[in-house]
Amino acid sequence: MAPETTRPARARMTGAERREQLVQIGRALFAAKGFEGTSVEDIAARARVSKPVVYEHFGGKEGLYAVIVDREVQRLLSTLTEPLKTGAHPKVMVEATALALLDYIETNTDGFRLLVRDSPVALATGTFSSLIGDVATQVEGILAEQFRQRRLDPAVAPLYAQMLVGMIALTGQWWLDSRTPDKATVAAHLVNLAWNGLHGLEAAPHLTLATEQRRRSGPSR
Repeated sequence: MAPETTRPARARMTGAERREQLVQIGRALFAAKGFEGTSVEDIAARARVSKPVVYEHFGGKEGLYAVIVDREVQRLLSTLTEPLKTGAHPKVMVEATALALLDYIETNTDGFRLLVRDSPVALATGTFSSLIGDVATQVEGILAEQFRQRRLDPAVAPLYAQMLVGMIALTGQWWLDSRTPDKATVAAHLVNLAWNGLHGLEAAPHLTLATEQRRRSGPSR
């Protein structure tokens, strides 16, 4: 008879290792199926553990989701704000920020997809929109200084910061699934619109449509 072979015992994970495994599994599942579409059963089955293990570490899928979102928010916030600390020419900072977002999407697709999905109401402060608001706040000071140098009203810098950062963010969401053209080309076109648009700002912008409507209606009686 052939000698009996024993299967080597599988190494038991430490608490920290198990927690990290659940985070990575949850990250992939939430990105693919969303918060509502992912269950504790799904997470436990993928990790090959019982449901109580998930509850033990995170108290449920809400706790796991909150940990994952917080990680991604901090990672992306750091990625987007780092170029703003260089003190480079503003155009270079816009270029670097646009490329940083596209780089993040390319290398952390699951994380970005998770952030731009609908989040539970209880976690509304840890969403993509709130993160973009944080980045826009940091852009305000840079734009305000540029406005002063160009003799424009710095009081409207917060408005322009929201528009500029929002434009980059929405383009990133579109590129998440498109992936064409390549990220360098997308960034170049973003900067072309953003920078050349900022370069030619009017001190007192007005709506052409409103002016035309007033002209057609003639003097009021």
